Order: sequence, then C-alpha cells, then structure tokens
Amino acid sequence: MTLESVAGQTPGTSILRLTGPLTLNTLFEFQNTLRADPPPALVLDLTGVPYMDSSGIGAIINYYVSCQRHGRKVVVAGVNGRVMELFKMTKVDSLLSMTATADEAETRLRGNA
Repeated sequence: MTLESVAGQTPGTSILRLTGPLTLNTLFEFQNTLRADPPPALVLDLTGVPYMDSSGIGAIINYYVSCQRHGRKVVVAGVNGRVMELFKMTKVDSLLSMTATADEAETRLRGNA
C-alpha cells in the first residue's frame, strides 16, 4: 500500500490517498499516518483501494470516532463496489460521510465549515 498526503484546496483540509489493499498487513502505516498530525478536515480517498478487510474497516471507524471526539471532520471518497458492499454489510455506510470523488468530498467539507 502507498499513502500520499496532499493539501486540500481549503486551508486545514488534507487529502490522504490510499493505493492498494487496506488489510492487517498494511494497517500500521495507515494508522501511524492518521495519528501523526490529524488535520481539522480530512478527505480519505479510497479510489485506489481494491479491497479491505475488517482491520481496515476498524481503522477507519476508529479515526471517525476520534474525529467526532475532537471536533474534526472526515469524508470518505471513491469507494469502489467491492468495498462498498463490505461497508453495507457492516452498516459502516450509514455512519460515514461518503462521496464519489475527492473533489466532491472537499466541496462537502467546505459546506460544513
């Protein structure tokens, strides 16, 4: 898995692009990146994630809960069909704010500012 963190168009917004499967084998780098310096608003771009396992879902939910506790925002973007089915099966789709693209996620975050 590769992680790319880029600044968003709005100050305080970051985009974290994941490429590759989000599984137990790749989880720790992902978690360390999320914990290092959490931005006020994060777009979690999963466009390049072909699949994930329960540990990947757990890491995303943990980050979501942390954001709720600390007044930060997160929007998940670019979820493919396979990952969306997993989100639906675990009811995560009803919890997370999701958009089709990272640009739409940034627009949503700006609207909630």
